[in-house]
Amino acid sequence: MQNASGNRITGRINLNQCPVLVDHNTHIAVRELDLPIQIEKVALRTPDSPIHQINPLGRVPALQLDDGTLITENSAILPYLADQVPGTPLFAAAGTTERAQIQSWLGYLSAEIHTATFRPLNRPERYSAAETAHPGIRAQAQVQILKAFEHIEQHLTDRQWLVGERYTLADAYLGVFSNWLLRLGGPFNELHAIGRLREQWRERPAVQQALKAEGLL
Repeated sequence: MQNASGNRITGRINLNQCPVLVDHNTHIAVRELDLPIQIEKVALRTPDSPIHQINPLGRVPALQLDDGTLITENSAILPYLADQVPGTPLFAAAGTTERAQIQSWLGYLSAEIHTATFRPLNRPERYSAAETAHPGIRAQAQVQILKAFEHIEQHLTDRQWLVGERYTLADAYLGVFSNWLLRLGGPFNELHAIGRLREQWRERPAVQQALKAEGLL
């Protein structure tokens, strides 16, 4: 497979060894698009991890092409991968409103859901070195997570997918985060529209394959 510049699209994506992180979404996208990209898992938060030789920030996902080009961040990797399969229903043509809407949701999920809310829930030490402050940080993070998801819930009240009438990259990304809600319970169980999307997401063959490969099924 070649991109618009004539370069062959092969390479590898580095994912964390722990399958519950957000890079799981990139794994699903590779399978949805049936791209010839190797999935490699690496350790994080260890000084000798090979990820530091690939991404100076030590973060995943990291897409490294055969020519050495490095692409990081889901909001960049996902559209790039989809563009390698022209006409894929997962994305939309350049210059269209639909494409902008998909990218808008990718941005919201990356910034508001992952970074602004789940990060303080999962890593309170990044916000305070005092362990006594961590329960309060986690509690407030759950409040913010609920607010962020209520916006999505309202949007999905009278529709099946985030954009248009079909499953796109935005829904694939949301599926990962909606799956995380299962461990929170409580008021998150009342997000019925998101729950419906999650069930449809989990039934997709690419999602099933990724979950199985990562030991989650």
